Amino acid sequence: MRISAAQRAENENRIRAAMDRLLRGEIPPGGKCDIKTLAREAGVDRTAFYGTRPYAHLRVEFERRVQTLQDAGEIPDPREAQITRLKAENAKLRERLARSEQTVTELTDFRAQTLARLAAQHEEIVRLREAAAGTSQVSRLPAPRTTVIGSCS
Repeated sequence: MRISAAQRAENENRIRAAMDRLLRGEIPPGGKCDIKTLAREAGVDRTAFYGTRPYAHLRVEFERRVQTLQDAGEIPDPREAQITRLKAENAKLRERLARSEQTVTELTDFRAQTLARLAAQHEEIVRLREAAAGTSQVSRLPAPRTTVIGSCS
C-alpha cells in the first residue's frame, strides 16, 4: 500500500522522536535499544527499515548513533550497561581470584620450606646433644632455679 508524502514525513518524525527517546535511555518495558523496539515505538512496520524500503536510511542513522554512543562509553540500554558492568566486574574478580590462588601457592611453599628447616634444625639439635653426651669435655650447666627469691618488681 502506497503512502502519501505527508504520511511518510509524519512517520519519519515519529521514528526520529522514538529514536531520540531510545537513545536517551527511555527504553520501554520488554524492549531494547534496537530496530524492533524503534519500529514498535514509532508505530511502523519493522520491515520498512530494511533493504530498499522507505525508512532504511533511518535504520542506518539509528545504528550509527547507537555505535557513536557506545564508542563514547555511553550505553543507552540499561540492560546492556548492566551486562557490560557485570562482565567488567567478573573480569576483575577472576583477576583477584588468580592473585589469591598465587598467594596461597606461595604461602604453601613457604610453609613447606619452613617445616623442612625446622625439621633440619631439630635433627641438628638432636645430633649435637648426642655428640655432647658422648664426650667428657663438655660440662653440664646447673639446672635453672625454680624458686623465686624476693619480688620481681
